[in-house]
Amino acid sequence: MRIRFTKMQGAGNDFVVLDETQARHNFSTAQYRFLADRHFGVGADQILTVRPAPNPSLDFEYVIHNADGGEVEHCGNGARCFVRYVRDKGLTTKDRVRVKVKQGEIELQMNADGRVTVNMGAPIFDASKVPFQLEGLQLKVVGDCQVWHLPLNINAASSGFAAGVDVAVLSMGNPHAVQVVDSVDTASVLSLGPLIENHSAFPNRVNAGFMQVLSRDAIRLRVFERGAGETLACGTGACAAVVAGIRMGLLNPKVDVQTHGGLLTIEWQGGALKDVSQPVLMTGPATSVFEGEIDVPELP
Repeated sequence: MRIRFTKMQGAGNDFVVLDETQARHNFSTAQYRFLADRHFGVGADQILTVRPAPNPSLDFEYVIHNADGGEVEHCGNGARCFVRYVRDKGLTTKDRVRVKVKQGEIELQMNADGRVTVNMGAPIFDASKVPFQLEGLQLKVVGDCQVWHLPLNINAASSGFAAGVDVAVLSMGNPHAVQVVDSVDTASVLSLGPLIENHSAFPNRVNAGFMQVLSRDAIRLRVFERGAGETLACGTGACAAVVAGIRMGLLNPKVDVQTHGGLLTIEWQGGALKDVSQPVLMTGPATSVFEGEIDVPELP
């Protein structure tokens, strides 16, 4: 099957965007994996598929597949690229759109400066909804934030790592485990990332964030994403890190997040002694890189 696609990026997090507003491609997991392959396909961290709204109260639906072909709940950087795509393609003239994603609904705003603000919804701390199996894990409270000790397997410990890591756990529509580190430059992201991602405490796996606090208004962040590995930026990961930092008493309500791919601004008015049901707002860039066509082979 020959299809058209658009390659996009938001803070270096890159996507293949497909238009299914007229007809479905009905791709298999293997075909999504092919499209994301940087050697044999187009190459991307994730595949974004644009579909018609399922009901009149919404403008669109979009579906997200990781580079491993699996469907996921949410992607903040992808959401910004999505709204840039539908505007660039003339699928809408609205500055503000409401969209269905797997985990619910989100609202996106195209700003006058070309950046996009996404209402990411409220963070989720209920372990059963993350999901997160906390039985048997050690807990400490930092500020107003629960921090859990994840024991690592014996292979990791014998390789020179500590016996475990301390993480704040929450969901931004997808699960995140956030660790505070002295420096993201020296953090063992590529070694610890897969161990945290696949830890038995997370039945659906987890995105592992490594946060360095620069000031109350700025952090540096690296994220080892579930199903994709380390990416240049992760929007939901930036939101999760800032929320965790605010609840720990380390950060102010509005924070600049420095990633390898660029700058994101995260704002959350929740936190200690406040309403944690407040939504998280993320603002950042979204850019079209190129367009093309590709033959997608028949794959099981």
